Amino acid sequence: MNITKNIHEWLFSLMPETTASIVEMVLIAVVYLAIFAVAGLYLVLLERRVAAWFQLRLGPNRVGYQGLLQTMADALKLVSKELTGTLKADKFLYNLAPYFVIVTALMAMSLFPFTKELHAFDINIGIFFLIAISSIGVIGILLGGWSSNNKFALIGAMRSGVQTISYELSVGLSLLTMVLMTGSLQLSQIVEVQEKGGWLIVQGHIPALIAFCIYMIAGTAETNRAPFDLVEAESELGAGFHTEYSGMKFAYFFLAEFINMFIIASIATTVFFGAYLSPFGITESIPLLGVFWFLGKTLLLIFLMMWFRWTFPRLRIDQLLVLEWKYLLPLNLMNLLLMALMVLLGLTIQF
Repeated sequence: MNITKNIHEWLFSLMPETTASIVEMVLIAVVYLAIFAVAGLYLVLLERRVAAWFQLRLGPNRVGYQGLLQTMADALKLVSKELTGTLKADKFLYNLAPYFVIVTALMAMSLFPFTKELHAFDINIGIFFLIAISSIGVIGILLGGWSSNNKFALIGAMRSGVQTISYELSVGLSLLTMVLMTGSLQLSQIVEVQEKGGWLIVQGHIPALIAFCIYMIAGTAETNRAPFDLVEAESELGAGFHTEYSGMKFAYFFLAEFINMFIIASIATTVFFGAYLSPFGITESIPLLGVFWFLGKTLLLIFLMMWFRWTFPRLRIDQLLVLEWKYLLPLNLMNLLLMALMVLLGLTIQF
């Protein structure tokens, strides 16, 4: 039984087509906003506990059982903070920027197939849409940095533009390498290919493994996470592009970073690791178990990104660009050609 399809048909039976479409999109937006706002908050808590583990500390453990309510307390504190700003800021763009960032982050979430039954939008340009949306988010950062009328914020915003434009090439090419194996940009079809022949990272063996490694490095850079966090390098720029933001507007920027982490990890889960598919075939008999498989794989990849943060020192801006343009991009292009040859000669592994 397809849950999203049943809701879709029920709404269209109750009201005219145009009204039903609008109601359906509003319902999806509200549900996803509620779920992923809470999920983003708990990713913040997970980050703090992982950081504490790496640094041999306890981490948050006072508010609620094992500190589980600490992140809620922090959110309430931010909501109650006064919204400050600079006198010479461009007020309209300054206020628009945080909403731009959080909305673009949430727009991508509706495309992921959590199970066969829980898939809000299944469009035939799924991968292309996800890459496009992840690239649009940087406009919010540029707006926030420029409109703040602060030199540190502007430098941070300009770094973000350079970083995102550079690394989205590697993100796109590593995903395109895998699309060569599936022949489709539609996420449900990519999962179907893996249902028949095994996870793509196994089917594509060496080129797929290289594509995954490049994707994780470039994805970490695109989310402005350490060791690529030059956008908000505290030792140089204060808080970077959001230096002049406080209260809930700052919280939107903060939350968007963790939702973007979830998006990058979810794309990797779907394209490389079979999304909701179990390696033991259990999801066929109990479909809702797919949600746990999807979230489990995604959280493991998020943990990997957190591991990067607490292991590697921050790169300089020149090192960041050299890594992309001199190493990752040429390697990606060669890997793409290698995968094309493998698919042409039928050298992929099928189960």
